[in-house]
Amino acid sequence: MAPAGTALGLSTVYRWTADTDRLRLTVSVTPDGDWRVPLPRLGIRLGLPAAFGSAEWFGGGPGEAYPDTATASLIGRYRMRVDDMQTPYVRPQENGARPDVRRAQLSGGGATVQIDGEPAFWFTARRWTTERLDAASHLSGLAPGDTVWVHLDHAVHGIGSASCGPGVLPRYQLLAAPAEFSIVLSSTQR
Repeated sequence: MAPAGTALGLSTVYRWTADTDRLRLTVSVTPDGDWRVPLPRLGIRLGLPAAFGSAEWFGGGPGEAYPDTATASLIGRYRMRVDDMQTPYVRPQENGARPDVRRAQLSGGGATVQIDGEPAFWFTARRWTTERLDAASHLSGLAPGDTVWVHLDHAVHGIGSASCGPGVLPRYQLLAAPAEFSIVLSSTQR
């Protein structure tokens, strides 16, 4: 995986395995090139039908947190609508991540998808892609679509305070480095 027009990339191997009712994805990442910029996140994104509007997780919460803002995040079991996981900043920007999640479930329409992390992961669910979020200049530009976009991240970059102070401190930067993580997917129908 690589951005266009650069000599940088991430050599990525996706290994899928399955048993009777679970699907495991193990992702191995090795940086290629001379990375001098941090990554925004390292993980996978998947889309679920819009009906999957209820989220439950065991991990950090109840509100959003990032590596440099996680002081108030408490480990516990939380449940809320996907729409309520968003932070309505005046100007739309990255938001809604939950840290240290061991298990997450998304439900709707009589079905549930369960995600278990090995190790714990960062969990974000919203009704628009990161690309749409970045392009929006106002909340009114973020109309829900027909997909719930779920980020299951091994690591995320801190948010800093560059709008009114310093950028992300070095210890909260996500630098390109070898990594391996797994998620296990399972589902149930009612």
